[in-house]
Order: sequence, then structure tokens, then C-alpha cells
Amino acid sequence: MLTHIRPALVLLVFFTLVTGLMYPLAMTGIGQSLFPRQAGGSLIEQDGKIIGSSLIAQSFTQPQYFLPRPSAAGKDGYDATSSSGSNLAPTAKALVERVAGDTETYKGRDGSAAVPVDAVTTSGSGLDPHISPANVARQLPRVAEARGLTMADVQSLVEAHTERPWLGLLGQPGVNVLTLNMALDKMKPVSK
Repeated sequence: MLTHIRPALVLLVFFTLVTGLMYPLAMTGIGQSLFPRQAGGSLIEQDGKIIGSSLIAQSFTQPQYFLPRPSAAGKDGYDATSSSGSNLAPTAKALVERVAGDTETYKGRDGSAAVPVDAVTTSGSGLDPHISPANVARQLPRVAEARGLTMADVQSLVEAHTERPWLGLLGQPGVNVLTLNMALDKMKPVSK
């Protein structure tokens, strides 16, 4: 019996070391050396202070900022430690009521009969930092007016921050709300 157990234990220890220790350490080392910003969480620094990550949405509510998708992550939303969707079925009364309320709020705020889907629905993680170009276009007049900028100035900034599909084929165009709002602040800071 020992002749059968010994090779199994040796293989268990060997593969535990290889797949549980050596491989993760090697991949971490390669990632840190080739892609240090991404491996470190794609953190965004402003005035020497980390203010967020380009991978995680943040809440913006003021009219001079583009607003992100709604978030179901955590009790108050946008909680990176509670990344998840709402897990509500499409026919759930709570979800239908929330989307209907968000739709009315969106129409009242940005004055549009057509409401982009991503303006009233959460992403799977609840933390998607990107919104669609259609969502940006609906918010553009409000942001330009609140900042005292021309539509053309804000539109050119949006174009510069629009991420295109990879190789022109894979994915959808999107705009990272945090980086766009930071660029807006550099263009014309919000008066406090």
C-alpha cells in the first residue's frame, strides 16, 4: 500500500509547489515587469494622491460631470469590495421600479425621450467605468452648459477619450467616465 501512496503524495507536493507557488510567482513577476501599471491595479494619481482606478467606476452626481452607469455593488453602489450585479430577474418588481425611476430621472435631467440602456442598467460587476457614446452624447449639453464650455470643446475631449473596439472588430466603443471627468477638470476646473 505504501508503494501506491508514496508516489501520489510526491506528485501532490510537486504539483502543489509548481501550480500553487512557482507559477503564480512567475506570472506575478512577468506582469509586474512587463505591465507595471496594469499589474498594480491601473491606479490614477492626482496631486500625489491615489484617487481611484481606471478599471472601477466612481459615483459622480454634480451636473458638471458625466455620470456613470448605476451601480449595484454594495449597499450604496460603487463599492469595489462588493463587486456584483443586483441578481434581480428582468421581471423582478424592484428592478422594474428602479429602472423606471432612473429613466424618468434621466429624462428630466438630460431632456431626452431616448434613454440609452447603460444609463439606467447596471453592469454585471456593478463597477463598469465605461459608458456608451450614446450616453455621453445625451449628457454632453448639460456638462458643457454647467462648465461654461462650448459643445465642440467638450465633444473633442470626448472623442479623445473614446476607446474604440480592439483591432476595429472586438468590443464596443466606450468612454471611461473617471478619466473623462478628470480631463474636464484639467480643461476647466469646477469652481467651488
